[in-house]
Amino acid sequence: MAIVEMVMPKMGESIMEGTVLSWLKQEGDTIEADESVLEVATDKVDTEVPATHGGTLKEILVNEGDVVAVGAPIAKIETDAAVEDATPAQDTPAAQKEEKVAEVNGQASNATTSSNGHAAVLDAPASDRFYSPLVMNIARQESIPMTELERVPGTGREGRVTKKDILAYLKNRPAEGAPAKVASPVATPAPSAAPKPMPVSISGGDEIIEMDRMRKMIAERMVDSKRISPHVTSFVEADVTSIVHWRNKIKQSFKEREGEPITFTPIFMEAVVNAIKDYPMMNIQVDGNNIVKKRDINVGMAVALPTGNLIVPVIHNTDQYNLVGLTKKVNDLARRARENKLTPDDLQGGTYTISNVGSFGNVMGTPIIMQPQVGILALGAVTKKPAVVETPAGDAIAIRHKMFLSHSYDHRVVDGSLGGMFVRRVADYLERFDPNRAI
Repeated sequence: MAIVEMVMPKMGESIMEGTVLSWLKQEGDTIEADESVLEVATDKVDTEVPATHGGTLKEILVNEGDVVAVGAPIAKIETDAAVEDATPAQDTPAAQKEEKVAEVNGQASNATTSSNGHAAVLDAPASDRFYSPLVMNIARQESIPMTELERVPGTGREGRVTKKDILAYLKNRPAEGAPAKVASPVATPAPSAAPKPMPVSISGGDEIIEMDRMRKMIAERMVDSKRISPHVTSFVEADVTSIVHWRNKIKQSFKEREGEPITFTPIFMEAVVNAIKDYPMMNIQVDGNNIVKKRDINVGMAVALPTGNLIVPVIHNTDQYNLVGLTKKVNDLARRARENKLTPDDLQGGTYTISNVGSFGNVMGTPIIMQPQVGILALGAVTKKPAVVETPAGDAIAIRHKMFLSHSYDHRVVDGSLGGMFVRRVADYLERFDPNRAI
C-alpha cells in the first residue's frame, strides 16, 4: 500500500489557482486512474480533474468553494502497490508545501512592524515577485508605487501577494507609504478611487437575481478592458453577395460530404486572417511600454451560451487551416462551448477576436476588446439592400446582400489609420470572394 497526494493541476499557462466547485467522489470511494474526481473552476473555464492514480480516495484535503493554488495538495489516494515514481520525502508535494509555508513564514518574520500600528513591511523589496492582475489593479487604484508594493508581505504561493494581503495592508497603510528610495508608479497612473455606482431603487415587486460566477467574471473583465484601453470603433459596409450565392450553392453538397454545415463564420474568419497578414500590427499586445508583436495568429470567436453568458474559445494557428478545416474547427468549438466541454487550452492565447452580432439580428455593434488583445471585429447581420452597381452598360440599381463590419481597437497603439485600413481590407477580401471557388 502507498499513499499518493493528488495536487491541483496546471490548467493553462496563465492560471495560478482554481476554485473547487464539487467533489464527484467521496472519501472511501474506489477510483481508477484518469477517472474524474472533482470539478474545478478557473477564471477561464470549468473542468473536471481526473485522478492521477487508481485506488481508494483516502482523504479530501480541500472543501467545495475553496480557492486552491496550482500544485497544492487537494486529496490523498491509497494505491494497491508502491508508486514507482515516488520521490524522496523531502521532494513530495507535501514537503514542498511545508517548505513554501516555512519560506513564507520566514519572509513574514523578516517584515518590519511599526510600533504605531502601521502595516508590516518587508525589510528588503521582493523585486522578482509575480503579481496577479487583480493585485495590480488594486495597487493602481490606491496609487501604490511598485517600490511600495514590493515591500508588502505576501502569504500566497512563493510569497505572492494575494487580494487579502493587499487589502489588509491598505487598512493600516502608513500615510507616507512604505519606505522606498524611488517612488515609480505601478504601470500607468489611475484615479485614487474607483467611481461608486449609483444607488439602485428597489420596490416590493422587483425580482433580485444574483449574478452567477461567470457573469461576475464577464462584468469584471469588461469594466477592466474599458479602463485599460481607450476604445475607438470604425465601421465599413461590405457587399457579400458573392459569398451568399456561393454558400447557397454548395451548402447541401458540403454537408453531405463533410457531415456538418458550413456557416458564414469560417468564411469571415478567413478574411480576417488574410487582413492580419497584411497588417501584422493588429496582431499585437501591450506589455507596459513595450509592444509585443505576436508570431502566431490565434483568432477567438465569441459564443453565446444557453445561460445567456458569453465565452470566447480560440482557434490556434488559424492561418494554418483551409476553409474546410476552419469550418470543422468553428463547429466543434461552438458545440463544445454550448455543452460546457471546452478545455482550458481552448480559451488560451487569443491574439484577435470576432463576434457575430448578426446572429441576433443586429446590423452593427461596438464590441469591447478582449484583453490583452488590441482589436475585435463585430460581424453584423447580412441583409438585402438596393445598391448602385457598375455594369458594362453603366450604373444600375440592384438587390445586394450587405453587412456592416464594426472594428473596435485600442487607441493606445492602434491609430485610426491602421484600425480603419484593417477593417476596410477585411471588407475587400469579402467583396473579392471567388463565386466559382472549389471546396
